Amino acid sequence: MKVYLQSLGCKLNQSELESLARQFVQAGHTVVDTAGEADLCVLNTCAVTQTAVGKSRQAIRRLQRSNSSTRLAVTGCYAQMWPQEIRDLGNVDLVVSNEDKGHLVKRVEKELEIKAQGSGRAWISLPNSRLAIPQARTRAFVKIQDGCDNHCTYCIVRVARGKQRSRPQRDVLAEVETRVAAGYQEVVLTGVHIGAYGRDSGRRRDESLWGLVKIILMRTNVRRLRLSSIEPWDLDPACLRLWEDSRLCRHLHLPLQSGCDATLQRMGRSYTASQFAALVEAARETIPDVAITTDVIVGFPGESEAEFNESLHLVEAMGFARTHVFKYSARLGTPAATMSNQVSPLVRKARSRAMMEVGRHSAEAFRRAFLGRTLEVLWERQTKGPESAQKALWNGLTDNYLRVRTQKGRNLGNTITQTKLVALAGDGIWGEVC
Repeated sequence: MKVYLQSLGCKLNQSELESLARQFVQAGHTVVDTAGEADLCVLNTCAVTQTAVGKSRQAIRRLQRSNSSTRLAVTGCYAQMWPQEIRDLGNVDLVVSNEDKGHLVKRVEKELEIKAQGSGRAWISLPNSRLAIPQARTRAFVKIQDGCDNHCTYCIVRVARGKQRSRPQRDVLAEVETRVAAGYQEVVLTGVHIGAYGRDSGRRRDESLWGLVKIILMRTNVRRLRLSSIEPWDLDPACLRLWEDSRLCRHLHLPLQSGCDATLQRMGRSYTASQFAALVEAARETIPDVAITTDVIVGFPGESEAEFNESLHLVEAMGFARTHVFKYSARLGTPAATMSNQVSPLVRKARSRAMMEVGRHSAEAFRRAFLGRTLEVLWERQTKGPESAQKALWNGLTDNYLRVRTQKGRNLGNTITQTKLVALAGDGIWGEVC
Protein backbone atom coordinates (compact mmCIF):
# COMPACT_ATOMS: atom_id res chain seq x y z
CA MET A 1 0.00 0.00 0.00
CA LYS A 2 1.20 3.51 -0.82
CA VAL A 3 0.65 5.90 2.11
CA TYR A 4 0.60 9.69 2.10
CA LEU A 5 1.05 11.37 5.50
CA GLN A 6 0.12 14.94 6.43
CA SER A 7 0.32 16.77 9.75
CA LEU A 8 -1.13 20.05 11.01
CA GLY A 9 -0.27 21.98 14.14
CA CYS A 10 2.46 21.40 16.67
CA LYS A 11 5.83 19.65 16.67
CA LEU A 12 4.27 16.84 18.70
CA ASN A 13 1.98 16.07 15.76
CA GLN A 14 5.02 16.03 13.48
CA SER A 15 6.82 13.62 15.80
CA GLU A 16 3.79 11.33 15.89
CA LEU A 17 3.54 11.30 12.11
CA GLU A 18 7.20 10.31 11.85
CA SER A 19 6.42 7.42 14.18
CA LEU A 20 3.45 6.38 12.04
CA ALA A 21 5.64 6.50 8.94
CA ARG A 22 8.13 4.11 10.54
CA GLN A 23 5.30 1.79 11.54
CA PHE A 24 3.85 1.74 8.02
CA VAL A 25 7.26 0.97 6.50
CA GLN A 26 7.97 -1.76 9.04
CA ALA A 27 4.60 -3.29 8.12
CA GLY A 28 5.66 -3.44 4.46
CA HIS A 29 3.97 -0.32 3.07
CA THR A 30 5.51 2.61 1.20
CA VAL A 31 5.40 6.30 2.13
CA VAL A 32 4.83 8.48 -0.95
CA ASP A 33 5.22 12.17 -1.76
CA THR A 34 1.75 13.09 -3.00
CA ALA A 35 -1.85 12.25 -2.18
CA GLY A 36 -2.54 11.62 -5.86
CA GLU A 37 -0.40 8.48 -5.91
CA ALA A 38 -1.58 7.12 -2.54
CA ASP A 39 -3.82 4.19 -1.69
CA LEU A 40 -4.24 5.67 1.80
CA CYS A 41 -3.99 9.23 3.12
CA VAL A 42 -3.47 9.82 6.85
CA LEU A 43 -4.14 13.28 8.30
CA ASN A 44 -3.01 14.20 11.83
CA THR A 45 -5.25 17.13 12.80
CA CYS A 46 -5.13 20.05 15.24
CA ALA A 47 -7.86 21.65 17.34
CA VAL A 48 -5.99 24.15 19.52
CA THR A 49 -8.01 27.04 18.03
CA GLN A 50 -11.11 27.37 15.89
CA THR A 51 -8.80 28.40 13.05
CA ALA A 52 -6.91 25.13 13.45
CA VAL A 53 -10.18 23.19 13.29
CA GLY A 54 -11.08 25.05 10.09
CA LYS A 55 -7.70 24.21 8.56
CA SER A 56 -8.17 20.57 9.52
CA ARG A 57 -11.53 20.46 7.72
CA GLN A 58 -10.00 22.14 4.68
CA ALA A 59 -7.17 19.60 4.64
CA ILE A 60 -9.68 16.74 4.75
CA ARG A 61 -11.56 18.17 1.78
CA ARG A 62 -8.34 18.76 -0.19
CA LEU A 63 -7.28 15.17 0.33
CA GLN A 64 -10.71 13.97 -0.75
CA ARG A 65 -10.52 16.04 -3.94
CA SER A 66 -6.93 15.09 -4.75
CA ASN A 67 -7.67 11.40 -5.19
CA SER A 68 -11.24 10.14 -5.27
CA SER A 69 -10.14 6.49 -5.07
CA THR A 70 -7.86 6.76 -2.04
CA ARG A 71 -8.82 5.71 1.47
CA LEU A 72 -8.69 8.44 4.13
CA ALA A 73 -7.86 8.06 7.83
CA VAL A 74 -8.12 11.08 10.14
CA THR A 75 -6.56 11.25 13.60
CA GLY A 76 -5.31 13.91 16.04
CA CYS A 77 -6.99 16.38 18.37
CA TYR A 78 -9.85 17.28 16.02
CA ALA A 79 -10.61 13.58 15.62
CA GLN A 80 -10.44 13.13 19.39
CA MET A 81 -12.82 15.98 20.18
CA TRP A 82 -15.35 15.90 17.34
CA PRO A 83 -15.20 12.53 15.53
CA GLN A 84 -18.81 12.65 14.36
CA GLU A 85 -18.27 16.04 12.76
CA ILE A 86 -15.49 14.47 10.68
CA ARG A 87 -17.65 11.50 9.71
CA ASP A 88 -20.38 13.89 8.63
CA LEU A 89 -18.00 15.40 6.08
CA GLY A 90 -18.32 12.13 4.15
CA ASN A 91 -15.73 9.96 2.40
CA VAL A 92 -13.64 9.48 5.56
CA ASP A 93 -12.93 5.77 5.98
CA LEU A 94 -11.46 5.78 9.49
CA VAL A 95 -11.46 8.23 12.41
CA VAL A 96 -8.84 7.41 15.05
CA SER A 97 -8.65 9.11 18.46
CA ASN A 98 -5.42 10.32 20.05
CA GLU A 99 -5.75 7.50 22.56
CA ASP A 100 -5.67 4.92 19.76
CA LYS A 101 -3.18 6.67 17.47
CA GLY A 102 -0.41 4.24 18.39
CA HIS A 103 -2.51 1.41 16.91
CA LEU A 104 -3.51 3.29 13.76
CA VAL A 105 -1.51 1.08 11.38
CA LYS A 106 -3.04 -2.11 12.75
CA ARG A 107 -6.52 -0.60 12.65
CA VAL A 108 -6.03 0.49 9.04
CA GLU A 109 -4.93 -3.00 8.03
CA LYS A 110 -7.76 -4.68 9.92
CA GLU A 111 -10.70 -2.36 9.36
CA LEU A 112 -9.84 -1.40 5.79
CA GLU A 113 -8.77 -4.97 5.00
CA ILE A 114 -5.27 -4.04 3.84
CA LYS A 115 -2.42 -6.53 4.14
CA ALA A 116 1.32 -6.26 3.64
CA GLN A 117 4.50 -8.15 4.42
CA GLY A 118 6.79 -6.58 7.02
CA SER A 119 9.99 -5.12 5.62
CA GLY A 120 11.98 -5.09 8.84
CA ARG A 121 13.35 -1.59 8.13
CA ALA A 122 13.84 0.52 11.22
CA TRP A 123 13.79 3.95 9.62
CA ILE A 124 12.77 5.78 6.49
CA SER A 125 13.77 9.08 4.91
CA LEU A 126 10.41 10.81 4.87
CA PRO A 127 9.03 13.13 2.20
CA ASN A 128 9.66 16.71 3.19
CA SER A 129 6.68 18.98 2.66
CA ARG A 130 4.02 17.53 4.91
CA LEU A 131 6.07 16.72 7.99
CA ALA A 132 7.78 20.10 8.25
CA ILE A 133 11.15 18.30 8.17
CA PRO A 134 12.96 20.49 5.68
CA GLN A 135 15.65 17.91 4.94
CA ALA A 136 15.56 14.19 5.64
CA ARG A 137 17.94 13.20 8.45
CA THR A 138 18.44 16.83 9.58
CA ARG A 139 16.13 17.57 12.54
CA ALA A 140 14.38 14.74 14.39
CA PHE A 141 11.35 15.39 16.61
CA VAL A 142 11.35 12.93 19.51
CA LYS A 143 8.20 12.65 21.62
CA ILE A 144 9.02 12.31 25.31
CA GLN A 145 5.57 12.69 26.87
CA ASP A 146 1.92 13.31 26.13
CA GLY A 147 -1.01 14.89 27.94
CA CYS A 148 -1.21 17.71 30.47
CA ASP A 149 -2.38 18.09 34.07
CA ASN A 150 -2.52 21.89 34.01
CA HIS A 151 -5.84 23.73 34.11
CA CYS A 152 -5.33 26.73 31.85
CA THR A 153 -8.86 28.01 31.41
CA TYR A 154 -8.61 28.59 27.64
CA CYS A 155 -6.99 25.31 26.58
CA ILE A 156 -8.71 22.35 24.96
CA VAL A 157 -5.49 20.34 24.61
CA ARG A 158 -5.77 18.93 28.14
CA VAL A 159 -9.13 17.45 27.17
CA ALA A 160 -7.94 16.26 23.75
CA ARG A 161 -4.69 14.72 24.99
CA GLY A 162 -5.61 13.45 28.45
CA LYS A 163 -3.47 13.25 31.58
CA GLN A 164 0.28 13.72 31.71
CA ARG A 165 2.22 10.55 30.92
CA SER A 166 5.92 10.14 30.19
CA ARG A 167 7.76 7.75 27.92
CA PRO A 168 10.31 5.59 29.77
CA GLN A 169 13.70 7.23 29.83
CA ARG A 170 15.33 4.19 28.23
CA ASP A 171 12.91 4.36 25.28
CA VAL A 172 13.61 8.05 24.67
CA LEU A 173 17.35 7.46 24.89
CA ALA A 174 17.13 4.54 22.47
CA GLU A 175 15.18 6.63 19.94
CA VAL A 176 17.67 9.49 20.18
CA GLU A 177 20.54 7.06 19.60
CA THR A 178 18.70 5.60 16.59
CA ARG A 179 18.08 9.04 15.09
CA VAL A 180 21.71 10.06 15.58
CA ALA A 181 22.88 6.81 13.97
CA ALA A 182 20.54 7.51 11.04
CA GLY A 183 22.33 10.81 10.40
CA TYR A 184 20.19 13.39 12.16
CA GLN A 185 22.23 16.39 13.26
CA GLU A 186 19.63 17.81 15.65
CA VAL A 187 17.12 16.22 18.01
CA VAL A 188 14.14 18.22 19.27
CA LEU A 189 12.47 16.92 22.46
CA THR A 190 8.75 17.49 22.14
CA GLY A 191 5.43 16.81 23.87
CA VAL A 192 2.37 18.61 25.20
CA HIS A 193 4.08 19.65 28.44
CA ILE A 194 7.70 18.48 28.36
CA GLY A 195 8.53 20.22 31.63
CA ALA A 196 6.26 17.72 33.39
CA TYR A 197 8.32 14.79 32.14
CA GLY A 198 8.75 12.20 34.89
CA ARG A 199 6.01 13.52 37.15
CA ASP A 200 3.68 10.60 36.45
CA SER A 201 2.26 8.77 39.43
CA GLY A 202 4.60 6.00 40.59
CA ARG A 203 7.69 7.18 38.72
CA ARG A 204 11.10 7.59 40.30
CA ARG A 205 11.70 11.00 41.83
CA ASP A 206 14.98 11.47 39.99
CA GLU A 207 13.29 11.24 36.57
CA SER A 208 12.74 14.72 35.17
CA LEU A 209 13.18 16.66 31.97
CA TRP A 210 16.51 17.95 33.20
CA GLY A 211 17.69 14.48 34.15
CA LEU A 212 16.70 13.30 30.69
CA VAL A 213 18.63 16.15 29.06
CA LYS A 214 21.71 15.28 31.12
CA ILE A 215 21.65 11.62 30.16
CA ILE A 216 21.13 12.36 26.45
CA LEU A 217 24.09 14.74 26.44
CA MET A 218 26.19 12.27 28.41
CA ARG A 219 25.40 9.06 26.51
CA THR A 220 24.86 10.13 22.90
CA ASN A 221 26.85 11.90 20.21
CA VAL A 222 23.98 14.18 19.18
CA ARG A 223 25.36 17.34 17.57
CA ARG A 224 22.45 19.48 18.74
CA LEU A 225 19.73 18.96 21.32
CA ARG A 226 16.81 21.41 21.30
CA LEU A 227 13.87 21.71 23.69
CA SER A 228 10.42 22.60 22.44
CA SER A 229 8.02 24.74 24.48
CA ILE A 230 8.64 24.88 28.25
CA GLU A 231 6.18 26.37 30.73
CA PRO A 232 7.79 29.17 32.77
CA TRP A 233 7.22 27.39 36.08
CA ASP A 234 9.21 24.38 34.83
CA LEU A 235 12.42 26.30 34.12
CA ASP A 236 14.36 26.15 37.37
CA PRO A 237 17.17 28.76 37.21
CA ALA A 238 19.51 26.11 38.64
CA CYS A 239 19.01 24.08 35.45
CA LEU A 240 20.30 26.88 33.25
CA ARG A 241 23.84 25.58 33.87
CA LEU A 242 23.03 22.69 31.54
CA TRP A 243 23.57 25.13 28.67
CA GLU A 244 27.29 25.10 29.47
CA ASP A 245 27.25 22.12 27.09
CA SER A 246 27.30 23.85 23.71
CA ARG A 247 25.29 21.02 22.12
CA LEU A 248 22.18 22.19 24.00
CA CYS A 249 20.66 24.77 21.67
CA ARG A 250 20.51 28.32 23.01
CA HIS A 251 16.80 28.62 22.45
CA LEU A 252 14.00 28.72 25.03
CA HIS A 253 10.36 28.89 24.02
CA LEU A 254 8.57 30.20 27.11
CA PRO A 255 4.83 30.84 26.61
CA LEU A 256 3.97 34.16 28.27
CA GLN A 257 0.30 34.22 27.13
CA SER A 258 -0.23 37.64 28.73
CA GLY A 259 1.88 40.37 30.29
CA CYS A 260 -0.94 41.41 32.63
CA ASP A 261 -1.29 39.76 36.06
CA ALA A 262 -5.08 40.04 36.13
CA THR A 263 -5.37 38.34 32.76
CA LEU A 264 -2.87 35.66 33.76
CA GLN A 265 -4.98 34.90 36.82
CA ARG A 266 -8.13 34.45 34.74
CA MET A 267 -6.14 32.23 32.40
CA GLY A 268 -5.12 29.97 35.27
CA ARG A 269 -1.41 30.65 34.75
CA SER A 270 0.66 30.18 37.91
CA TYR A 271 3.11 33.09 37.61
CA THR A 272 3.12 36.86 37.45
CA ALA A 273 4.49 39.10 34.74
CA SER A 274 7.38 40.16 36.98
CA GLN A 275 8.27 36.53 37.74
CA PHE A 276 8.33 35.79 34.03
CA ALA A 277 10.55 38.81 33.37
CA ALA A 278 12.96 37.74 36.12
CA LEU A 279 13.21 34.26 34.61
CA VAL A 280 14.02 35.70 31.19
CA GLU A 281 16.68 37.92 32.75
CA ALA A 282 18.25 34.93 34.52
CA ALA A 283 18.30 32.93 31.28
CA ARG A 284 19.96 35.75 29.37
CA GLU A 285 22.57 36.24 32.07
CA THR A 286 23.47 32.54 32.09
CA ILE A 287 23.15 31.64 28.39
CA PRO A 288 24.94 34.11 26.09
CA ASP A 289 23.02 34.99 22.92
CA VAL A 290 20.02 32.87 23.93
CA ALA A 291 16.88 33.27 21.83
CA ILE A 292 13.75 33.64 23.95
CA THR A 293 10.60 33.02 21.92
CA THR A 294 7.05 33.12 23.23
CA ASP A 295 3.30 32.75 22.70
CA VAL A 296 0.84 35.55 23.49
CA ILE A 297 -2.97 35.48 23.48
CA VAL A 298 -4.84 38.72 22.81
CA GLY A 299 -8.51 39.40 23.43
CA PHE A 300 -8.90 36.97 26.32
CA PRO A 301 -12.32 37.30 28.04
CA GLY A 302 -12.36 40.35 30.30
CA GLU A 303 -9.19 41.85 28.79
CA SER A 304 -9.72 45.61 29.01
CA GLU A 305 -7.83 48.14 26.94
CA ALA A 306 -5.63 48.87 29.97
CA GLU A 307 -4.89 45.17 30.47
CA PHE A 308 -4.01 44.73 26.82
CA ASN A 309 -1.67 47.74 26.91
CA GLU A 310 0.00 46.32 30.01
CA SER A 311 0.60 43.08 28.13
CA LEU A 312 1.78 44.91 25.03
CA HIS A 313 4.31 46.96 26.99
CA LEU A 314 5.76 43.88 28.68
CA VAL A 315 6.17 42.08 25.36
CA GLU A 316 7.92 45.15 23.99
CA ALA A 317 10.22 45.31 27.03
CA MET A 318 11.11 41.61 26.79
CA GLY A 319 12.55 41.91 23.28
CA PHE A 320 11.60 38.39 22.24
CA ALA A 321 13.42 36.76 19.32
CA ARG A 322 10.04 35.65 18.00
CA THR A 323 6.47 36.21 19.21
CA HIS A 324 3.62 33.93 18.15
CA VAL A 325 0.40 35.93 18.54
CA PHE A 326 -2.95 34.18 18.88
CA LYS A 327 -6.37 35.82 18.87
CA TYR A 328 -8.35 34.23 21.70
CA SER A 329 -10.51 31.41 20.37
CA ALA A 330 -13.34 30.11 22.56
CA ARG A 331 -13.13 26.34 22.87
CA LEU A 332 -16.32 24.54 23.89
CA GLY A 333 -15.76 22.72 27.18
CA THR A 334 -13.22 25.17 28.60
CA PRO A 335 -13.97 27.58 31.50
CA ALA A 336 -12.95 30.62 29.46
CA ALA A 337 -15.67 29.94 26.90
CA THR A 338 -18.34 30.68 29.52
CA MET A 339 -16.67 33.73 31.03
CA SER A 340 -18.43 37.07 30.84
CA ASN A 341 -17.07 40.09 28.97
CA GLN A 342 -16.03 38.24 25.83
CA VAL A 343 -13.95 40.55 23.63
CA SER A 344 -15.41 41.31 20.20
CA PRO A 345 -13.74 39.81 17.09
CA LEU A 346 -12.93 43.28 15.73
CA VAL A 347 -11.12 44.26 18.92
CA ARG A 348 -9.25 40.96 19.00
CA LYS A 349 -8.15 41.51 15.42
CA ALA A 350 -6.91 45.04 16.12
CA ARG A 351 -5.02 43.91 19.21
CA SER A 352 -3.48 41.05 17.27
CA ARG A 353 -2.14 43.47 14.66
CA ALA A 354 -0.67 45.73 17.34
CA MET A 355 0.98 42.83 19.18
CA MET A 356 2.36 41.36 15.96
CA GLU A 357 3.90 44.71 15.05
CA VAL A 358 5.71 44.85 18.39
CA GLY A 359 6.83 41.26 17.89
CA ARG A 360 8.11 42.04 14.39
CA HIS A 361 10.28 44.91 15.64
CA SER A 362 11.66 42.82 18.51
CA ALA A 363 12.52 39.94 16.19
CA GLU A 364 14.27 42.26 13.76
CA ALA A 365 16.30 43.84 16.56
CA PHE A 366 17.35 40.38 17.75
CA ARG A 367 18.50 39.40 14.25
CA ARG A 368 20.26 42.71 13.68
CA ALA A 369 22.38 42.19 16.80
CA PHE A 370 24.11 39.24 15.10
CA LEU A 371 25.13 40.98 11.88
CA GLY A 372 28.87 40.60 11.37
CA ARG A 373 29.01 37.58 13.66
CA THR A 374 30.03 34.06 12.61
CA LEU A 375 27.78 31.25 13.88
CA GLU A 376 27.27 27.58 13.08
CA VAL A 377 24.34 26.90 10.75
CA LEU A 378 22.64 23.55 10.20
CA TRP A 379 21.58 23.64 6.54
CA GLU A 380 18.21 22.01 5.99
CA ARG A 381 16.72 22.60 2.57
CA GLN A 382 17.18 24.22 -0.80
CA THR A 383 14.60 26.62 -2.20
CA LYS A 384 14.25 28.66 -5.34
CA GLY A 385 15.92 32.05 -5.24
CA PRO A 386 15.03 35.20 -7.18
CA GLU A 387 14.54 34.75 -10.92
CA SER A 388 17.73 36.71 -11.54
CA ALA A 389 19.79 34.42 -9.31
CA GLN A 390 21.93 31.70 -10.86
CA LYS A 391 21.78 29.44 -7.82
CA ALA A 392 19.04 28.27 -5.50
CA LEU A 393 19.01 29.38 -1.88
CA TRP A 394 19.95 27.15 1.02
CA ASN A 395 18.04 27.61 4.29
CA GLY A 396 19.26 26.64 7.73
CA LEU A 397 19.13 27.40 11.43
CA THR A 398 21.64 28.52 14.00
CA ASP A 399 21.36 26.86 17.38
CA ASN A 400 19.71 30.06 18.69
CA TYR A 401 16.97 29.84 16.09
CA LEU A 402 18.09 32.35 13.50
CA ARG A 403 16.90 31.47 10.01
CA VAL A 404 19.85 31.87 7.63
CA ARG A 405 19.88 31.84 3.81
CA THR A 406 22.81 31.55 1.47
CA GLN A 407 23.68 30.87 -2.17
CA LYS A 408 26.09 28.01 -2.57
CA GLY A 409 26.77 25.77 -5.52
CA ARG A 410 27.63 22.67 -3.54
CA ASN A 411 25.19 20.56 -1.57
CA LEU A 412 24.96 21.90 1.99
CA GLY A 413 22.09 19.64 3.07
CA ASN A 414 22.47 18.21 6.58
CA THR A 415 25.82 19.87 7.16
CA ILE A 416 26.83 22.32 9.89
CA THR A 417 29.12 25.11 8.73
CA GLN A 418 30.64 28.25 10.17
CA THR A 419 28.71 31.06 8.50
CA LYS A 420 29.17 34.81 8.63
CA LEU A 421 25.88 36.69 9.04
CA VAL A 422 26.07 39.67 6.71
CA ALA A 423 22.62 41.21 6.09
CA LEU A 424 18.96 41.01 7.06
CA ALA A 425 16.83 39.01 4.63
CA GLY A 426 13.10 39.18 5.32
CA ASP A 427 12.45 37.25 8.49
CA GLY A 428 15.96 35.79 8.42
CA ILE A 429 19.59 36.66 7.76
CA TRP A 430 21.77 36.41 4.69
CA GLY A 431 24.90 34.35 5.39
CA GLU A 432 28.25 33.62 3.75
CA VAL A 433 29.61 30.13 4.37
CA CYS A 434 33.17 30.35 5.67
